[in-house]
Amino acid sequence: MQSKPALRTLLAIAALGAGAHALAADPPASDTLITPLLEQPLTAREAPVASMLTVEYKPGASTPPHTHPADTFVYVLSGAIEMQVAGGEMKVLKAGDTYYEKPTDTHTVSRNASQTEPAKFLVVFVRDAGAPVLEPVAGH
Repeated sequence: MQSKPALRTLLAIAALGAGAHALAADPPASDTLITPLLEQPLTAREAPVASMLTVEYKPGASTPPHTHPADTFVYVLSGAIEMQVAGGEMKVLKAGDTYYEKPTDTHTVSRNASQTEPAKFLVVFVRDAGAPVLEPVAGH
């Protein structure tokens, strides 16, 4: 059986799925800090699948233009990355920053912001079952 602080922490983490307002009713143990980072309505899907992966860019590395047929959530773990979608502004994201892409976005820029330091980020995709997580843009 789990201790009350451990159970309370697990319940608080589960409450994140219901939004940050759920945390106010039952705060986590005093030795646990939970920080909501991003809440985003999702595109309706018949059979949604969630995927989680990390991407590591060596200094100066990049990914050619592409799309993600998914709601795409990025959390920068280390270093700095530059992200831009067609029609959007260039974003420079550092460790702890978040980024969201719609399933209809074309990801025009995805690269390490540094020529000397690596960068690593976590990506969570919510997509239709069987859909790829990345599709290259023709001609690039």
